[in-house]
Amino acid sequence: MKAKNKQSVKFLWPYKRKNYLLFGVGVFVIIVGYLIMYLGEVNSFQSLAISPLLLLAGYIVIIPLALLYKK
Repeated sequence: MKAKNKQSVKFLWPYKRKNYLLFGVGVFVIIVGYLIMYLGEVNSFQSLAISPLLLLAGYIVIIPLALLYKK
């Protein structure tokens, strides 16, 4: 009776190599954004414009794209 109740459940991991590559690029962009913010002057163009754009791109575009991308 127990043999009838056993069913094999296959779980396929949805993330592939491309997902991990995109996630790595997103983390790299975020780190670069924080480094630019840290190394720039307080009121410089790179600290007030470039760094926030890189952080937004990393957090709002690249990382979610890596998590949601499915081929």
